[in-house]
Amino acid sequence: MPLDENQRALAARVSNWGRWGAEDQRGTLNLLDAASTMRGASAVRRGVSFPLAIPVDADGPQTGRIPGRSNPLHTMTSVSYAFTGDSGDFATSDDKIETGLQSTTHWDALAHAGYDGLLFNGLPASVISQDAGATRLGVQNFGPVVTRGLLCDVARLKGVDWFEDSYSITGADLEECLSTAGLTVMPGDAVLVRTGQMHFFKIGDKQRYADISPGIGLDAVEWLHDNNVACVANDTHVFEPYPCPGANPYLFPVHMIMLRDVGMPQGQQWDLEELAQDCEADGVYEFLLSATPIPVTNGCGGLLAPVATK
Repeated sequence: MPLDENQRALAARVSNWGRWGAEDQRGTLNLLDAASTMRGASAVRRGVSFPLAIPVDADGPQTGRIPGRSNPLHTMTSVSYAFTGDSGDFATSDDKIETGLQSTTHWDALAHAGYDGLLFNGLPASVISQDAGATRLGVQNFGPVVTRGLLCDVARLKGVDWFEDSYSITGADLEECLSTAGLTVMPGDAVLVRTGQMHFFKIGDKQRYADISPGIGLDAVEWLHDNNVACVANDTHVFEPYPCPGANPYLFPVHMIMLRDVGMPQGQQWDLEELAQDCEADGVYEFLLSATPIPVTNGCGGLLAPVATK
């Protein structure tokens, strides 16, 4: 049995199956509406933007542990190509990247994880195939992701630069971060969680970045569900505590319950350092978040370059 009795009870309690209809493929992104977008826009006071993506290049965070999830390979396909053969005429340079859709800053689509042969909203895992990809619950169903973002700087809350163990972030941690900042989460908000783990990637220690990592715990999943959060992202490689607690370090129960039962997209490998420094300096932890993924048809993940504007 992949999940224990308590985990299955949690999964049943936070399930959003059928909440937005039998044909729904967006899950909690349905909570994004005009009100949440306008709330995000009203959070812009200074007009200063912060990029939240890590570089897309061969020095990315992947270590080769997961087959096919390689760091981006950038290749030039043409250099100063002149259609007429005359270098004085119009000339163009083109290039391409080959990469996994979860290789760098990304959202996990609802098709990304399930268990017991089922995905979100009770869809069978067979809707995903080698040839067609995710014919249901693919990342192209996200639509625009523009809303109010809230930064929960858990590392700062706990008085550490980063965690030395696989700390499990709780709902109480998230609530305390927001209450300290004088904020109240509202339906359709996006929650960004800083753990400080990005430090290890930035100093080139990819193995330490991937292993012994804090992350969103099961208790926090309940809090995110109960507060009608639209989506959540953090600065780690795995998203949830790793090694996973319990006998199986590869169980990933947060992925299983959040994507399959709650239907909440989760983001990984977001660079929150510059944003967090600014939030600490001015005491403002809300902003307009623009985080729409590339709409890869039938994709199980979505690369993006999210931006926070204060």
